Amino acid sequence: MPATDLMPAAFIGHGSPMNTLERNRFTQQWAAFGAALPRPRAVLCISAHWFIPGTAVTAMAQPRVIHDFYGFPRELFAFDYPAPGAPEVAREIADAVKPAHVGLDEDSWGLDHGTWSVLAHVFPRADIPVLQLSIHSGKDLAYHIDLGARLAPLRERGIFILGSGNVVHNLRRLDWQQPEAAFDWAERFDQAVQDVMTSVPANLPGVLQHADFPLAVPTPEHFLPLAYLAGLCQAAGEGAKVFAGGGSMGSLTMTSFALGADPASAAGAALPDPHQIPPEQTNT
Repeated sequence: MPATDLMPAAFIGHGSPMNTLERNRFTQQWAAFGAALPRPRAVLCISAHWFIPGTAVTAMAQPRVIHDFYGFPRELFAFDYPAPGAPEVAREIADAVKPAHVGLDEDSWGLDHGTWSVLAHVFPRADIPVLQLSIHSGKDLAYHIDLGARLAPLRERGIFILGSGNVVHNLRRLDWQQPEAAFDWAERFDQAVQDVMTSVPANLPGVLQHADFPLAVPTPEHFLPLAYLAGLCQAAGEGAKVFAGGGSMGSLTMTSFALGADPASAAGAALPDPHQIPPEQTNT
């Protein structure tokens, strides 16, 4: 990955929480991407799983690790990602986006699995300060794109901005017989999003009119983290690049995008053949 004065930014399709523990074609790609990144001063993650009626940033010195799911193996509940927080960076983030308001959360949230399931592979040592930015549930897509653009100066200050969600995320349509594939409607919508994000990311609101949008995005929380990368791309005047992709269980897509990085230069960039991976290491 070429050296740059700007810290790269990314959106990662995080899929199942089990990706935390698994070594599969998606997590291998996340690890290769992380290994090629310059070391950030801090990570700011916009996770699908902090979806509240307000915009806030974690501002505690040691964020708690939140296991916000049920029905998974004990090993996943035991997983710890003890990254420090950075209250001073939280205040810097709040100042950077003014006049937009970002509250400082000193004791409520922490790091949920949308953040640590991905960072477990991108920055496995958990030695870089991590903050989370909530997703305002009462705001439209344009608000989130604008807020993403307002975060752009943070890239000049060594902060790696990461959106964590999924382009297509419909849990009611999961097909456990298709661990490495997506339905036709999921593939169509995902491709439409790729076409926008790699060309004119500011046009992301146009995908809301896509015929497959209602099936692909039945609820907004997993899609909205992508809006932050679209805003950052808009501020940078360039498109994003796809660095991981593929379907999972029919109604999930795992597409990931990067800004300000050349994913092809990362070691191990080629996706492994899913047919050559043992079933216990697939995204199920």
